Amino acid sequence: MKKGYDFSAGEQGKFYHKNFVLNLPIYLEPDVDRFVRNLADQNNKDVQELVNEWLRGGIQVIRSIE
Repeated sequence: MKKGYDFSAGEQGKFYHKNFVLNLPIYLEPDVDRFVRNLADQNNKDVQELVNEWLRGGIQVIRSIE
């Protein structure tokens, strides 16, 4: 690595996109992952679909008690 870098010709905001949405991966613990995958397989659903249903249910519960 160099001691210094010349950014004088750099363009500020070149890669900035105002409405960019970053979808972060969520990593499950191995025991939870096994459970979710097995349940998804039993119900012929995608893991993502199953987890989103659970989270939406949790959101509804939280909103109902607020």
